[in-house]
Amino acid sequence: MGQIIDGKAVSAAVKAEVAEETAKLREEKGLKVGLAVVIVGNNPASRVYVNNKKKACEAVGFQSFEYALDENTTQEQLLDLVNVLNRDDRVNGILVQLPLPKHIDEKAVINAISPDKDVDAFHPINVGKIMIGEYSFLPCTPAGVMRLIESTGTDITGKQCVVIGRSNIVGKPQAMLLLQKNGTVTICHSKTKNLKEVCLGADILVVAIGRANFVTGDMIKEGAVVIDVGMNRLDNGKLCGDVEFESAEKKASFITPVPGGVGPMTIAMLMKNTLTAAKQQAGIE
Repeated sequence: MGQIIDGKAVSAAVKAEVAEETAKLREEKGLKVGLAVVIVGNNPASRVYVNNKKKACEAVGFQSFEYALDENTTQEQLLDLVNVLNRDDRVNGILVQLPLPKHIDEKAVINAISPDKDVDAFHPINVGKIMIGEYSFLPCTPAGVMRLIESTGTDITGKQCVVIGRSNIVGKPQAMLLLQKNGTVTICHSKTKNLKEVCLGADILVVAIGRANFVTGDMIKEGAVVIDVGMNRLDNGKLCGDVEFESAEKKASFITPVPGGVGPMTIAMLMKNTLTAAKQQAGIE
């Protein structure tokens, strides 16, 4: 039976580190850390995420600036707000909650955020820095996954690492981070042939495909570390991941649950990124 990786405990440790350093910087340098979160429209899931980010800011001692815009806000109005926040010295990090309404081009908005305040690490400049291993910020979910793997004591060097999913937000950067830790990385996706055989070779398996219970125990190598990034709601209202937990737990050495695994890490790493941004903007190493 696999040992459960407690994302709540690991994320609490990250937030405690951030809170301690934030308090110290405020006391010694007079530095206040501020995160601006922009939400457009009334997407219920987005509203939950934004509320959780505000709570996390309070918990670590950040100032939180929320901008809740109407569903009919134009792209030009949103870009104007981003430009104002880029110039606001109180704001160290800018996060525009996705998805945006269909009439707004997400790419244009992401590109408008100053790379120095892009705490989601979605701007092309920050994406390029990840590719060459000279980054300031990491996308929050892949960074959280790395921290969870680290918490198990697993040495990634030389391990066969399989990532299922090739999104710009999780799959691609996740592969880069595992590669930078000297893992041998395979990226799988909807067109991959013999997926089961590929998965069975994985010492570390990261699943971010967005399909409920897609990976089953018979696809997992005995003793593998299994990280489930998925978050799906079943017809009965229950949440589940992309990995069928009960069968996978019997094969894995370590496994993340859903909920309570990767989810809490995303916001914890956002707090870490925002602190990093504040320090860089203040010229503090």
